Amino acid sequence: MFLFTEYGVCENLRKLEITGVSCRDVYAKLLHRYRHILGLWQPDIGPYGGLLNVVVDGLFIIGWMYLPPHDPHVDDPMRFKPLFRIHLMERKSATVECMYGHRGPHNGHIQIVKKDEFSTKCNQTEHHRMSGGRQEEFRTWLREEWGRTLEDIFHEHMQELILMKFIYTSQYDNCLTYRRIYLPPSHPDDLIKPGLFKGTYGSHGLEIVMLSFHGKHARATKITGDPNIPAGQQTIEIDLMRPIQLPNVENLCNFNELSRIVLEIHEQVRQEQQQQQQEDRTEDGEGAGPPTEKATEPGNEGAAALKEQPVQFVLPVGVSSRNENYPRTCKMCFYGTGLIAGHGFTSPERTPGVFILFDEDRFGFIWLELKSFSLYSRVQATFRNADAPSPQAFEEMLKNIQSLTS
Repeated sequence: MFLFTEYGVCENLRKLEITGVSCRDVYAKLLHRYRHILGLWQPDIGPYGGLLNVVVDGLFIIGWMYLPPHDPHVDDPMRFKPLFRIHLMERKSATVECMYGHRGPHNGHIQIVKKDEFSTKCNQTEHHRMSGGRQEEFRTWLREEWGRTLEDIFHEHMQELILMKFIYTSQYDNCLTYRRIYLPPSHPDDLIKPGLFKGTYGSHGLEIVMLSFHGKHARATKITGDPNIPAGQQTIEIDLMRPIQLPNVENLCNFNELSRIVLEIHEQVRQEQQQQQQEDRTEDGEGAGPPTEKATEPGNEGAAALKEQPVQFVLPVGVSSRNENYPRTCKMCFYGTGLIAGHGFTSPERTPGVFILFDEDRFGFIWLELKSFSLYSRVQATFRNADAPSPQAFEEMLKNIQSLTS
C-alpha cells in the first residue's frame, strides 16, 4: 500500500509475484534509489532547452520528453516521447535503458549529480543511426518535430533555422544534463491560474513558456527557446497595475492608434523609473532629505472594471500572426514588455507590447516593434512531483535557469 500512496504505482501484487520481484526490491532498488529524479526537468541543450517529465509508470520509471504540437496549432495537445526508462523486470538490480532513436531500448546510464541535477548517457549510440545516413535522420526528425517535409518549407530563412536546430540538438545523442524546474505557486488573487503554456514564435515555431505571478507583475519564462531568445529567459513581463482600455474594433484595426496608446504608457513608465533612480541617488549621496512625493501607482480598480464583460478583439492591420484562429473577444488587456534580441542573444532589449487575456486558458501578446502577435494556450497535462517546496525555492529556480543563458 505504501507504494501506491507515495509513488502512485498502479500495478497489483500478483504482477510483482509473476516477475519474481518483491515489493521491497521495487522500493529499495528502484523507487527509493531514483526518487530524486521524479518530476519536471529542463535539459541543457544550448538555447533550445526542453521539458522532461520523469514519472513512475507501473514497474517502470520513464523519462518523457514533452514537445509542443506542430506549428501553428497551439490548441492541440502536447506530444511526448520516451527518452529513457528504468526497471527491475529482468534482474534484481535496476536496469537503465536509452529509448532514443528508432531501434528500440538499449543500454544507458543515469548519474544523479545532486538533488536537483542529473545526467543521462547512452552507451550504444549506434542505435541512434539510420541506414540512410544523416539525410534520412534529418527527414525523419523533420516529420516528427515539425510535422512536415523539407519540400513543404518554402521560406529559405526557416529552412536554415530548422537545419541549424537539427544539427545542434542531434549532436548530444541523448547524453544530457537536466536541471529541476518547478510549477509556479498559485494564489487566489492571481489573474488566472499560473502554469505552462504553448506559444507561437514566428519562424521558430511553437515554444513552451511558464506563466507566473509576482505581486504587481506577471512573467512568462521560456522553458524551450531559440537562438535569439534562449530557454530560461523572461520573454514577457506584464504590469498588472497598468490595464489598457482597448479602442473599439474599428479603431483597433488601426495599428497606429493602438501603438499610440501603448507608447504613452511606455513613456510614463520610463519617466517614473527615471524619477525613482534620481531619488535613490539623492538619498544615497546626500542623506535623508525632505519627503518626496512618489509617482501615483494605478490601483486595481481599472483591472476590476475590465472583468465585467468581454470586449471584441481583432488584430490591427499589419500585425502578423502564425495562427489566425485567435479568440475574437478578450477579458482584459495590460501594458507589458517583450524581450527581443539578435541571433546568439545579441543586443537584447525589452520593447513595449500588449498582453491580452482571452480566457482562463489562453492569452496573447502583441509585439509593437516586431508588428507580430503570439498566441498562448495552456498545457493541459497533469504533472506529479512538480510543485515547489516554497515560494522562495521557485524564485531561486527561475534565477538559476535564467543565469545559464545570461
